[in-house]
Amino acid sequence: MENRVFTVSEITNYIKTLIDGDMFLASVYVSGELSNYKIYPSGHHYFTLKDQDSAMKCVMFRSSASKLKFRPESGMKVILSGRVSVYPRDGAYQMYVTGITPEGVGDLHLAFEQLKEKLQKEGLFNREFKKPIPAFPEKIAVITSSAGAAVRDIIRVLRKRYPLSKVVILPVRVQGAEAPPEIAGAIRYANRHHIADLIITGRGGGSIEDLWAFNEEIVARAIFASEIPVISAVGHEPDVTISDFVADLRAATPSNAAELAVPDMMELKETLAAMEIRMNQAVSTQITAMRRKVDELASKRVLQSPVNYIDDKRILVDHLNSRLVSAGTLRLEKCRRVFAEKAAKLDALSPLKVLGRGYSIARKQDGGVIKSAADVKSGDKIKIRLKTDELSCTVD
Repeated sequence: MENRVFTVSEITNYIKTLIDGDMFLASVYVSGELSNYKIYPSGHHYFTLKDQDSAMKCVMFRSSASKLKFRPESGMKVILSGRVSVYPRDGAYQMYVTGITPEGVGDLHLAFEQLKEKLQKEGLFNREFKKPIPAFPEKIAVITSSAGAAVRDIIRVLRKRYPLSKVVILPVRVQGAEAPPEIAGAIRYANRHHIADLIITGRGGGSIEDLWAFNEEIVARAIFASEIPVISAVGHEPDVTISDFVADLRAATPSNAAELAVPDMMELKETLAAMEIRMNQAVSTQITAMRRKVDELASKRVLQSPVNYIDDKRILVDHLNSRLVSAGTLRLEKCRRVFAEKAAKLDALSPLKVLGRGYSIARKQDGGVIKSAADVKSGDKIKIRLKTDELSCTVD
């Protein structure tokens, strides 16, 4: 038999035909560890699945990748579903992946934890961003399914507890692919048109798949961006969603959300009645105290006999005047004595007293006192001050 020479493409296509025709490889599940995981701008995912002995190239096209609930990462243990074939250009086999499931944990649970960690790092759960719930809301927007039991429970509780609030229903789907954008859109609509003072969003209980719309990032960011306070009421008490962490207040159930949203009318009435009783008692006590004070003032002598009060004050004025005059006289006499003593001392030191004893003062024409003969010269005109007179002299 003559040996035939084949091209590379022929051999590759032959192998591809064999593999594509193998029913076992047409739909397989393969477990391993993700490695070198990359997402291209086209939306296709390229990565390697490996174990301790081997590695296999994989590709997941955008149509399949868009259905993922979580974000695959290198190092993650997963189970892949898809088919094995040959990529002719490289002549290598690879797996065309249609689904990825985290090994040991559900993909929804993993997606929940990933989004929770992401939003927590961004601060969307921080208490500082929580807005206070209005004490007496005038309008409440309820964003939920119009056909579910949750909306009926909320309306029933609101009407019973606080019928003064107006309830605005914004019907949305709460399950399925269309639910997240509808819920987020309703929240944005309520804020854009200021239709309420408070928003309640949620639904009744169900599986994690049923509640998943409230675990979507688009809903979480819409709640965080809302200027109107939001109460999250999803499922039952054990159910926890991303919306619960982002919302300003988390309610265990839709009915509980209505209880948290408004006060109880009966409790308000009881509180007001108790306040009225305390107010009446306080006013009565104050009136009694004021009457007692008026009676005390009425018993005062000044009110019973005003003229006697004036007479008493006149006597007091006379007494004070007498004391003032006496004190002034004593002060004046003391000042006179002090003045006389100081005048006597000053008189004793007067130069005139010295002149009276026969002394004199010689001065030059300019008034300067002559203390020695060196202060003048022959022919100078000087004046001699005596006790009562003054002599004009010439120095020889």
